[in-house]
Amino acid sequence: MSGLKIAVAGAGGRMGQMLVEAILKDVDCQLVAAFDQPGTPAIGKDAGEMIGLPCGIPIDDDDSAAIARAQCLIDFTRPAGTLRHLAACRQSGTRMVIGTTGFDSDGKAAITAAAQDIPIVFAPNMSVGVNVVFKLLDLASKIMNEGYDIEIVEAHHRHKVDAPSGTALRMGEVVAQALGRNLDACSIFGRQGVTGERASSTIGFATIRGGDIVGDHTVMYCGIGERVEIGHKASSRMPYALGSLRAARFLRDQRSGLFDMQDVLGLR
Repeated sequence: MSGLKIAVAGAGGRMGQMLVEAILKDVDCQLVAAFDQPGTPAIGKDAGEMIGLPCGIPIDDDDSAAIARAQCLIDFTRPAGTLRHLAACRQSGTRMVIGTTGFDSDGKAAITAAAQDIPIVFAPNMSVGVNVVFKLLDLASKIMNEGYDIEIVEAHHRHKVDAPSGTALRMGEVVAQALGRNLDACSIFGRQGVTGERASSTIGFATIRGGDIVGDHTVMYCGIGERVEIGHKASSRMPYALGSLRAARFLRDQRSGLFDMQDVLGLR
């Protein structure tokens, strides 16, 4: 077999299985390692067995050894695990695609520091469609910069542990930057009780968690007599997996540096 050698973190989970499927069906990529946390039921199983694509690659619990076999690691796990994998990638010189969300400032700083030695694509959403939406939000915000109240609504499945989603926060960052505002200073996360009238300079966030919603995001520009909505709805996790493979291929020609999907798609 040939192609870009990829390892998948969290290979027994929902997103991990979607990544495994995308890699096994891609003619330019090769799955060389898959791993998950020690003690998880998937350990020892064929990485493609659960999706009907047995591949002869067992899901391992030795993350460092798995990472060392790959040219690129794709990681959609949890911040603590991703940071541990980041250190292993830095040591072995393995490229990294990070789709994990929920990092604090120290975690983000660690990713930035590691990018001095290895190339990393770090993005809150790997979907090509979502990243096109980011570009549209920048344009819309610059045009509708007066007289419009901006609200961001996102919905995800019941198992998601961070809120608002990393994608919603990135949407807020794009909007705030286009308007010349500081998101930390102008964001409102939920409302309850007698809140008073809405301040025109704020950007509101609303979060929904339930069922098996893969991911819905809508930015509303609410004016007088009209409302403009720009959004994205995902019906499966495959767009995130396919975008991740595009990011991995982008990193093949990079030696170091921190990138996001806007770089990968040439949208800068």
